[in-house]
Amino acid sequence: MNTSILLMIIGMGAVTYIPRALPFVLFKNRELPPFLQGVLRNIPFATLGALIFPAVLLIQDNILYGLIGAAAAFLLSYLGLNVIVSVLGSIVVLTLYSAIF
Repeated sequence: MNTSILLMIIGMGAVTYIPRALPFVLFKNRELPPFLQGVLRNIPFATLGALIFPAVLLIQDNILYGLIGAAAAFLLSYLGLNVIVSVLGSIVVLTLYSAIF
């Protein structure tokens, strides 16, 4: 393997690792304010909405599939389930819907 490629891989690993490890080091023995904890707790659900909503509007074949999948994902998220569970649940709902219709 070329040395420059190896150094590039190591550099990219360091660049992605440092921002992830830095909060653990800086906030090791500190408690975040409740407002900030609430904001950070809702980031995955906001991301889910930002990923799903534009895709629902861009469906070419049958927009009903998008609406049903989005409704299932939003309902599961509203119930407080994990983001992965919400996405997988919407996939299951759409699989069942496509098998029935």
